[in-house]
Amino acid sequence: MNNQEFLEKRSFIISLGKYLHKFGTPAYRLEAHLQSVSHFLGLEGYFLISPTSMTFVLQRNDEQEYNHVARVKPGELDLGSLARTDELVEELISGKRSLNEALGRLDEIANKPNPYGPRLTLLAFGSSAGAFAMLMGTSWNDVLWSSLLGFMVYGLVYRAEHSKRMAEMLEPLAAILCAIAASGISQLDPNINIPVVVLSGIIIFIPGLALTLGLAELAARDLISGTARIMDAGMLLFKLYFGAIFGMVIGTSIFGKAIHFEPDSLPKLAVWSAVPILSMALVIIFKARMKDAPWGILAGIIAFFSSMLGGIYLGESIGIFFGAFTVGVYSNLFARWMKAPASIALLQGIVILVPGSKTYIGLNTLILGESMLNQTHIGSQIFLIFMSLIAGLIFANVAVPPRKTL
Repeated sequence: MNNQEFLEKRSFIISLGKYLHKFGTPAYRLEAHLQSVSHFLGLEGYFLISPTSMTFVLQRNDEQEYNHVARVKPGELDLGSLARTDELVEELISGKRSLNEALGRLDEIANKPNPYGPRLTLLAFGSSAGAFAMLMGTSWNDVLWSSLLGFMVYGLVYRAEHSKRMAEMLEPLAAILCAIAASGISQLDPNINIPVVVLSGIIIFIPGLALTLGLAELAARDLISGTARIMDAGMLLFKLYFGAIFGMVIGTSIFGKAIHFEPDSLPKLAVWSAVPILSMALVIIFKARMKDAPWGILAGIIAFFSSMLGGIYLGESIGIFFGAFTVGVYSNLFARWMKAPASIALLQGIVILVPGSKTYIGLNTLILGESMLNQTHIGSQIFLIFMSLIAGLIFANVAVPPRKTL
């Protein structure tokens, strides 16, 4: 291997690692994938990945070693770009593309605009907020107003994409404005549950998936990345909760204390129909490709109904184990059948199961001593659900070993 060839290969591996990190790939999967690609290219690769830094150590046969350290921002889920990058690596391995062509294609994938555009994304934000309120089984009033707050939140997200200052305060500002708006709405519609409407409006920011991925990294003994991801998710949760409480205080001082009238609860059919609606919204929010969309929606449905079935026989918290196991097996089978990353189906299924909302509710119970939905033992439920999720995914990988590292 001459020096020029070594330069091309290391440039590709470093770019691949940075882009996959940008697309939200968990550290343990990214490290395994980079090692696999390095081995194919004839290099010894050692990698240390965390949400905010990346270390590459690449070595060729004659013992020449190259170290590269990069400071990066935490990635955001982009399942479409993740799938395209995986296809690119397959094309490189099969000889359909050269290294130079692969590098150019990587840049194209990374700079590709949102395939769904602002209008569909706006609809997805509103739908996800309304669908989450439906999952909570509250009332149609809460569903309607939660959807409207979801539209408002997307307006802030859209603005944050073009303003660094807005991006820095996006999450707490969204929580503050949702809480103020919900307080005002309660004067027009006393049937709404203000805390539930606020939580539904900001549900897209609740870091339940990040907490689950952090615990999965810890289970894979990727201690640095797992700890960093959990701490980052915890701080985000605190910012959101502070924003919601602060906004409610402001809203009460402006509009006065709301008088709540308990409305009729949603029928079971509405709660069940929320799952496909939420799954379809997540396809757009996670930027999954249209050809992968049906598999992602099916993953969400499988996760919900299998966990519900498990809950009937094993209890609600332990039933999540059955849901995680089922969707994990399904995702690994999807990766085999479609020759695509298992993460495409897995993440869209797991996000239905993660107890992000219950973590927020538990925080509210801990600080204020008030329960938003009259749920008891919420702290132990959160603990058991997280344990069940991770155990279910581990057993799924044993039952049906994944063919791909991503």
